[in-house]
Amino acid sequence: MSGAEVELETDRCVASGQCVVAAGQVFDQDDDGIAVLLAERPAPEHLDDVREAVAVCPAAAIRLLER
Repeated sequence: MSGAEVELETDRCVASGQCVVAAGQVFDQDDDGIAVLLAERPAPEHLDDVREAVAVCPAAAIRLLER
């Protein structure tokens, strides 16, 4: 595990699915298409994918806190 932590504001999510495309190991979608966080502290090898998910999220609902 890494020292990085993902924060997801589901109330801001617009169900675009871009986070799942970028980082399917860390994000999924519920039946309504709203993002679901699978790994609050993603493995180091997934951090670049999470950074991509942060960058492409149209609602700016994802943050990556790197310590």
